Amino acid sequence: MSETPDMRLQALGLTLPETPVPVANYVPFRRDGATVYLSGQGPRKPGGGYHVGKVGDTVAIEDAYAHARSTGLQLLAVMKAAAGGDLGRVEVVKLFGMVNAAPDFADHPKVINGCSDLLVEVLGERGRHARSAIGMGSLPNGMTVEIEAIIRLVD
Repeated sequence: MSETPDMRLQALGLTLPETPVPVANYVPFRRDGATVYLSGQGPRKPGGGYHVGKVGDTVAIEDAYAHARSTGLQLLAVMKAAAGGDLGRVEVVKLFGMVNAAPDFADHPKVINGCSDLLVEVLGERGRHARSAIGMGSLPNGMTVEIEAIIRLVD
């Protein structure tokens, strides 16, 4: 029996959070055939709220990497919901990572690697994806990162 994404999560000591509930007029994901578009997610704190600040100013790259990784867990929770509870059906096509960055910050890919690395650890080759990582002057609620994804469901 091959190792499933759920088994990999368990081996990593990770638990998926509850699927985030939208706070405005949108849905967590939208399906078009086998393609699923996931709404942007941010780095939630365990007790509520978001990790906030400017990467390259008040937030270190290592901390922002961890924030992107935790955002990846939220995306995985949404992917699992979109796939009817089976992460084994998920193939990540594209990530769009946004970093709330200081004006002179230039290491956006190092931050978004937190999410990319997690997706490959959990989904294996189906977690490899195309990606953009860009800096923003601000993000909703002042959060450090926001990441959205496009996935494909396979049988």
